[in-house]
Amino acid sequence: MFSITVRDHIMIAHSFRGEVFGPAQKLHGATFVVDATFRRPELDADNIVVDIGLASAQLAEVLGELNYRNLDDEPSLTGINTSTEALARIIADRLAERVHAGSLGAGARGLAGITVTLHESHIAWASYERTL
Repeated sequence: MFSITVRDHIMIAHSFRGEVFGPAQKLHGATFVVDATFRRPELDADNIVVDIGLASAQLAEVLGELNYRNLDDEPSLTGINTSTEALARIIADRLAERVHAGSLGAGARGLAGITVTLHESHIAWASYERTL
């Protein structure tokens, strides 16, 4: 399996519901380094996984919908505890929608999967992996 990874970051505010979250039930901020990895079993006709420039641009656009926002106020996230794991899935699903819409180019139709990893710090991160 071949893969490429592009990286960006987001800064968000949010709070959680549930005793398990302790003090994080209160509004707090988080900064995540975000890696999006695109996979395919064979390279395309140009001998690439996907155009890195397009992958970077699409990741930036998806993150732009979340960056510098209080996620508690985002209508599309109502009722969701926006944990690191949940955010990884949301970002991966939004990238998958863009792949299917052709936003990453025709060659991206051969992608087999996407993994999104959100790094909370240098010692903790979470990922979500999905097929396309």
